[in-house]
Parts: sequence; C-alpha cells; structure tokens
Amino acid sequence: MDEHRADPDREEHETGDLGGRVAIVTGAGRNIGQSIALKLARRGAHVVVVDMDRARADAVATEVGLARPGVSAMPFVGDVSNSTDVADLVSSTVDRFGRVDVLVNNVATTDRGATILDLAEQEWRRVIDVTLSSVFLCSQQIGRRMVAQGHGGSIVNIGSTSAYGGRGNAVAYPAAKSALFGLTRSMAIQLGPAGIRVNLVAPNKAGSPVGKDTVSTDRAIRNLLGRPAEPADIANAVAFLVSDEASFITGVDLLVDGGALLAATVD
Repeated sequence: MDEHRADPDREEHETGDLGGRVAIVTGAGRNIGQSIALKLARRGAHVVVVDMDRARADAVATEVGLARPGVSAMPFVGDVSNSTDVADLVSSTVDRFGRVDVLVNNVATTDRGATILDLAEQEWRRVIDVTLSSVFLCSQQIGRRMVAQGHGGSIVNIGSTSAYGGRGNAVAYPAAKSALFGLTRSMAIQLGPAGIRVNLVAPNKAGSPVGKDTVSTDRAIRNLLGRPAEPADIANAVAFLVSDEASFITGVDLLVDGGALLAATVD
C-alpha cells in the first residue's frame, strides 16, 4: 500500500482525544458513515450508529464496540428525516449515555439519471428530505440538547463537490448539498455562543457511490493525486474537526477531494 494512502485499519497511532464523548453518526451502516463511526471510536468516543437498515446498524455497532477498549456502541434504526424518529434518537442516546457531544450528519440519497425536465416531484421531495431536511431536524433537536448540557459540542455536515458545480445527471442531490453551505454557516453563527462548532466536509467520490455498496472498476479518477478517495480520508477530516485540535474552527467548508475541483480547471 502507498505510504501516503489512508488506511482505515491502522490503529497504532490513534490518540484518545475523544475519550468519554458521545457521537451520533447518521447513515453509518456503510461506506463513509461506517468509516467515520469507527474512526471516532478509535479516538475514544462512544458512538450511536444510525441507519434505516437494522442488519447494517447492528453489524457496524458490533464493529465499533470492538474498536477500542472502553468504547461502547449503540445501534439505532430510524428515519432521521422524520422528526419523531429523531426525537427517539435523542432520548435513546441520552438514556444510554447521558449526553451528546458530537453529531455527524452523513446520511444522503440521490436522484441519478434525472434532469430538471423529468424529475418527479415525489423523488425531489424524497431526496431533499433525506439529504437536507434530516440535517435540519437532527441539528435542531441535538443542538437543543447540547445547549441544555452547557458544555458545547461539535456538528459536522457531510457535503459534496456536486454542490460546487452542479451535475448533468442529478437535480435534487446537488441542490440539497448546495443548501448545506448556507445551513452550516447559519448554524455556526447561531450556535457559536453556546460553544457549539459547526463545520462541513465536502468529499468527491469517496468509496462507493451514494446508496451503493460497490465501486465500479471503470470509475474515472479525476483529481490531482491520481488515486480514488477512500472513506477513511473523510473520516480523518471529521475526526480532526470534532477534536480539541480544531477548537477554534467553525463555519468552514473543508474540501477533501484530492484536488478534484482544481483538476477540472487544468488545461
């Protein structure tokens, strides 16, 4: 393996800087969400693994619980675009761990193959609800909990490079991801006085495509580093942003794209 390539199984240099904190990761049943959950656990955080698929949630929670001695994991099966399910998520987390310190809004879905001329309204609403409204609902209810606790917190929204330039084969997904920029900044402004930091990480084609388990062997690599992005690349960025090392960073959009956006401008 290239020594510069992120290794999601590398543990020997992990620190315990998140020890005792409680993190909720949505869409944690696979790919980026799974990698984030494992990374935070290896840094010492207890993790709530949120997914709509019970088998995935249970499997990742088991893996997370073995990531580091003293770390606990809790699977939660629910739809975070539904306010009732989000309320259940918050109460279940507090009942189990007594607090919430970190929220990673990772869950998303997409509308591949559609254009503005033929995308069905129902599909538009589905993608917006899962990819954008879930961030509002989780951040609102978990943010309230963080404020009540009185010791701050950290929220990271997972964006996408699709938000910067749009896409020819999707409408709702890039719209939702674009909206996350404004939502992230407004949340940072409004929650900052309570010591809650809010940031965004924007990947480009990290791991499998949204909603899929595998990566096509002919998937094009268009970035400055010449290798595919790995879920661990995104997890590393998230782990930094929720750590004390980033205690003076809020309201930022962090590109983790290997220079993909710059590559698009190279002659």
